[in-house]
Amino acid sequence: MERTNPGDPKHFARWLRNQLDRRGYDLRPRGGGQTKFAQDSGIGRATISRILAGNGATDTGVLATLAATLEVPLSEVLVIAGILDADELHAVRNPDRSAGHLTPEEAADELGIEDPQSRALFISMTQTLQRTPDPQNGGDRAAER
Repeated sequence: MERTNPGDPKHFARWLRNQLDRRGYDLRPRGGGQTKFAQDSGIGRATISRILAGNGATDTGVLATLAATLEVPLSEVLVIAGILDADELHAVRNPDRSAGHLTPEEAADELGIEDPQSRALFISMTQTLQRTPDPQNGGDRAAER
């Protein structure tokens, strides 16, 4: 996904540095923390070094590995890295259902059901399942009407 407003790589570097510091990785020169985290995460040391230097991290595979290793939600990492913005994350977590329901015909189109007989069966079955059962006439026996 290309971003028109990418996250600040320096901000992501500060965030990652803070995460590693809190977990006891010594990031001072010759502290061994970068190498240790690279081993623990399976991410190359050079990649860790570039990220911590503020040179960006947009590879979603690397970000997913970072999230898993740090036990941080991937969504949080994607927002901090600038892959998603907070509004996009909200939209993914809370999809707009106000667009209305699909008709059985639209659902058949979306599912790629083209065979006329299969399409008619799908539409008929969907319409049957959508009927509200009549509690005075057998309750949930809508298919028999």
